Formats: sequence, structure tokens, C-alpha cells
Amino acid sequence: MINITEPIILKGEKCSVIPLSFEHHDALVDSVKDGALWNLWYTFVPEPQKMHENIATRLGMQTDGNMIPFTVVDNDSGNPIGMTTFMNIDTTNRRLEIGGTWYRKSIQRTGINTECKQLLLSHAFEIMNCIAVEFRTHAFNQQSRRGIERIGAKLDGILRNHMIMPNGTLRDTYVYSITASEWPTVKAHLEFLRNKFVIEKTYEPALATQS
Repeated sequence: MINITEPIILKGEKCSVIPLSFEHHDALVDSVKDGALWNLWYTFVPEPQKMHENIATRLGMQTDGNMIPFTVVDNDSGNPIGMTTFMNIDTTNRRLEIGGTWYRKSIQRTGINTECKQLLLSHAFEIMNCIAVEFRTHAFNQQSRRGIERIGAKLDGILRNHMIMPNGTLRDTYVYSITASEWPTVKAHLEFLRNKFVIEKTYEPALATQS
């Protein structure tokens, strides 16, 4: 795998994925208020007043070599519209997870999530030489599960009572993955989905968050 401390900028037609920065704080606060995403009990979307802390945590994990945090930017407006990460990075076994993802409500179901995943997966498999990429989400986050399955990831299994949520409930975690051998087919599928959206305006499932 490549040096994970190197800045990564990925540009698509609808959105770009750029290194997370404290400069994005105010715009991300505005984005998270769109739909009050933090009220979804089965997610880890930061509250507006905790955005600075969340950015600091992600950047700290980057320093430790465990995460590459990104801001997702809308190309038309140039404004930050959400966050995502490469996380749980295992350089020895060339694996990572795409997670910690959320988008402002008004841009969900616009094709941006599909393009963002295509950008991240292309970089993971074709530049970082990953052998597998994981996605994890709460059992009750059916929107996220549909979104992950729609892009072509397969269910590896369910981690029962995997985590204790902030409200004290126990989380069953659905674990999905895409392997390197599956990537060419998944890549073709993602390109099809993007073209299908443009032609037919077929909306993708909303993805509140995943991690």
C-alpha cells in the first residue's frame, strides 16, 4: 500500500473527495444541520457543537496511521457536503474499511454517494493495491445496508452485540466487503449506475451514515 500520510484528492463529475481540514468546520456544521442527521440513533453523525471535536479525532487517527479522513465537496457549489474516511487501515494485509460516512440530507439520492464510492474504491484497489475493502453498518440502518448492497458489496456476516451505542443499546454490525477479484465487475456496475441515474434519474437509496 502507498504512504497513507500523502494527501489524496479524488475528483469526479458531481463531487470531489479532499483531505479533511478544520477549514471545513463551518460548512460541515451547516451540512449536518440539513436533516438533523445526528438524531438518527443508530448512527455516529456528529452533532453541530461536536464537529470540531469530531474533526480533531479523525485527524488524530490519521496521525496514528489508522485513518485517512476526507471532506466530500459538491463540484457545482464548491461547498463541503459531508465526510467519509478510509479507516481500520491494515497495511500488512492490504485491507481497509470505507466508513464514517455521512452527507447532508438535500444531496442524498442525487447520485453523489455512488460517485463518491466509485472514487474511493478505484483509489483503494488501483492505487493502494488493496485485496479487500470493507463496509460496516448498524443492523437497523437499513438505508445504509441497501446503499452498500446496491454498489455490489457482499455480506460477510453479522457481528452480534458488537458495540455499545451512545444510548446504551447494543449494536449488531453488518459487515460487507468487496475483494480485488470482484472489483472489475463492481466497477462496471458502478459506472452503469451512474449512467442510469443521468439518463433515467433513478435515485439511489439514501445513505445517512455508515461505520
